[in-house]
Amino acid sequence: MRIITTGDAPVGRNKNGVVARKLYSRPDGEAVHISIEPGRTLPTHITPVDVFMYVLEGNGEVEVGEEREKVEQGMLVESPMNIPHALYNTGEGPFRVLVIKMPKP
Repeated sequence: MRIITTGDAPVGRNKNGVVARKLYSRPDGEAVHISIEPGRTLPTHITPVDVFMYVLEGNGEVEVGEEREKVEQGMLVESPMNIPHALYNTGEGPFRVLVIKMPKP
């Protein structure tokens, strides 16, 4: 058994105030914990594999292709491969999302 806590996972930061922690990385998939500060954005990007995003905490918006929807804790959003997507923290507190990529890009 292997147990990984979010706080122990390696941190990757980008210039947009987003903290990404890779929790799982194997050929069959990848899990990344994303934390976005209020008013910040994970910019639009394309992933070459299917992705789903599960909101762990907070409120925000998810954009997939030309659709943009409000999301909150407990919601899951699917993003098909090769479709542009982005995450926006529109709330006043942390916006934490677990991003699962299948298979690993």
